[in-house]
Amino acid sequence: MSQQLHPLIFDGHNDVLLKLYRAGGVSAAKSFLTGCPGAVDVPSAKAGGFAGGFFAVYVPSPTDLTLKFEEMTKPEYQLVLPDAIDWADAAPVVMAQTAILFEMERIGALKICRTVADIRAAMAAGVMAAIYHIEGAEGIDADLHTLDVLHQAGLRSIGPVWSRPTIFGEGVPFRYPSGPDIGGGLTEAGVRLVKRCNELKIMLDLSHLNEAGFWDVAQLSDAPLVATHSNAHVICPHSRNLTDKQLAAIRESDGMVGLNFAVAFLRDDGKMLADVPLTQMLRHLDHLIEQVGEDRVGLGSDYDGAVVPEDVTSCAGLPALRAAMVEHGYGESLVAKLCHENWLRVLEKTWGA
Repeated sequence: MSQQLHPLIFDGHNDVLLKLYRAGGVSAAKSFLTGCPGAVDVPSAKAGGFAGGFFAVYVPSPTDLTLKFEEMTKPEYQLVLPDAIDWADAAPVVMAQTAILFEMERIGALKICRTVADIRAAMAAGVMAAIYHIEGAEGIDADLHTLDVLHQAGLRSIGPVWSRPTIFGEGVPFRYPSGPDIGGGLTEAGVRLVKRCNELKIMLDLSHLNEAGFWDVAQLSDAPLVATHSNAHVICPHSRNLTDKQLAAIRESDGMVGLNFAVAFLRDDGKMLADVPLTQMLRHLDHLIEQVGEDRVGLGSDYDGAVVPEDVTSCAGLPALRAAMVEHGYGESLVAKLCHENWLRVLEKTWGA
């Protein structure tokens, strides 16, 4: 199988670091190399042609996931968001998960990439390429000192919020049916965060941010607008998905959207049920391509952080998605763009050469 016909996949979002954090922390990193329960590890990546992606550091709230997923199988739902988390409580968790990422690099499981040249080199060498990303900026202080330090450590992408509020802004709750126009815009600290990320060339991830915050970033930021793992609201009217108006802004900024595999954001009925055909993923891809253009769409799996369709439960199953794209009529060039070329394009534009 040639790489040309089966292009490597670079992915917009995974929660592997949270999985390993819960499994024992730094000592669990070696299981990623040999094979661990879940969606992403080195053996599965080699089997599926998964070249790497954004590795999210995420501070969890005490949540009953079974109850949450059960609620999300109802015809309508509105989950109550967890309380905000103070910096003093979040910072140790951010450090612990970042240490896991460093350990994964130390044992040869991946390469932390700070430039697009780093990503290309890792892909060429057959080493998993990892972008150090933070999902929800609870671990960043209002003076942004932590941001500067973590940037020096390799941080290259950040989402100002995961759905719960932070000192920087508000996210969308898990609500169906619902639009994303929920809550207020960026705070003063949020404005400072956007400007400092622009200065440091840290990519801003707008997935999970509410609509008011999205438009504030669109007005303030001089970088492409990027949503690493979000879908089309017109197909699945969930608060987490992007409206056509938001997609138009992403197109105008020459930004990027990564298709989220989480079933509740794929299905027309918004339910967290895994019996989703690959054709439903292609419906979203078709719409995203139509709205933002074929150079601005990729994949943002949310692996190890969500219930995903049965045909792609781990990255070992990604050849099925590639095959579905070809069968759907996507040409060789478009498949390569969706698999990794578009991510490298927008990162080069955001980070600089």
